[in-house]
Amino acid sequence: MGSWTAEGRVTDEQEAASDETLCRRIAARDDAAFDLLVARYQGRAYRLAWSLLRNAEDARDVSQDAFIRVWEAAERFRGDARFSTWFYRILVNRCLDHKRRGRWWTRLVARDDDPAADVSVVERQPAPGPDAGDQVSEAQTMARLWDAVQRLSPQQRAAVILHAQEQLSIAEIADVLRVAEPTVRVHLHRAVAALRKDLVP
Repeated sequence: MGSWTAEGRVTDEQEAASDETLCRRIAARDDAAFDLLVARYQGRAYRLAWSLLRNAEDARDVSQDAFIRVWEAAERFRGDARFSTWFYRILVNRCLDHKRRGRWWTRLVARDDDPAADVSVVERQPAPGPDAGDQVSEAQTMARLWDAVQRLSPQQRAAVILHAQEQLSIAEIADVLRVAEPTVRVHLHRAVAALRKDLVP
């Protein structure tokens, strides 16, 4: 097993350890393994939490809470799914719980009135790129997109972000949200229809 060096850096063995291996070590209360796993996931955790909550302080708090939960529940990780899927499930649940306690979020009943809407459409939403001609217009478009995403129901919003931003498959999203795969497809279909209604002239 790898160990911390005197300088506090991670050894090559630890760096190469899989997430699942690190989680097993965390279950045995290996502080070094926990620190490494946090270092691997803290950026992604904050980004996902911020995408769902749209508040920097809340995103930091919820991300930290999710990592604490990993430390507390590592022995429950069975390894029948990837660690990332298990962790995203914890994080998304923490975000949804946080929003349920908040005052400002509202649910949107999406109208599934666009038969052409398809799951793949969420992958074609505007995103920053080096060829953007008008940065101001692009920023405005992204702001409109995020405003529209925030008006989705919590389940639809989570499904869209996990699919388009985190690149999770339908099966992985179903595992994270603990719903059937057809339910994920319905969430995405309705979310895309709602986003099109808000964004397409």
